[in-house]
Amino acid sequence: MGKDVIVACDFSNKEEVIGFLSKFKEEKPFVKIGMELFYGEGPEIVKIISSMGHKIFLDLKLHDIPNTVYKAMRVLSAWPIDMVNVHAAGTLPMMEAALQGLTRHDGTRPLLVAVTQLTSTDRERMKSDILIDRPMEEVVIHYARCAKKAGLDGVVCSPLEAGMVHDACGKEFLTVTPGVRFAENDAGDQKRVTSPAMARVLGSDYIVVGRPVTLAEDPLEAYRRCIREFIG
Repeated sequence: MGKDVIVACDFSNKEEVIGFLSKFKEEKPFVKIGMELFYGEGPEIVKIISSMGHKIFLDLKLHDIPNTVYKAMRVLSAWPIDMVNVHAAGTLPMMEAALQGLTRHDGTRPLLVAVTQLTSTDRERMKSDILIDRPMEEVVIHYARCAKKAGLDGVVCSPLEAGMVHDACGKEFLTVTPGVRFAENDAGDQKRVTSPAMARVLGSDYIVVGRPVTLAEDPLEAYRRCIREFIG
């Protein structure tokens, strides 16, 4: 599977996101719809962006009991999305239920990936706030192995862990990596970050880039720069 840049469209309403995407006349970036936009506009925004010719990563991070996640994924399986995610911390049975719910009657489904540890989380917070004493890398790899065992396509992790995930789970197991900034950008609220060029070296399959593109003076050129640095 080829590499790609996913643009995080973290806008609050459809007018903002449509205005942003209208800047892309020829290119049709892979788009991430997160909680802010989805909660603001509801399912209709998925249909609108899909009708504009964009692939969609629906980033809702489902995390609940297996039966609830199964039923939610049954709903999402009918939507025009290309990727969706859950929290790996929801356990192996929850991830298995998610996969079962997402799979359509004809056997097709969107890609399903599991969030390992958020890129805003560092070792100190992981230990003090959620009482995980193991090293970050060990936790991420364990979650990745559980996701693979559940039949998922890959995980969401920091680019810093992408190579380790591939070593543990194979090259075909996808790494979707947020926490990507241009070298000159401020890291903001992210802790484990790299540039698009470094993410390429580290083995990311997909990078998720938000503010460096959406807040850029020239979003189209910022997106093209991501493509150049990450894909070549």
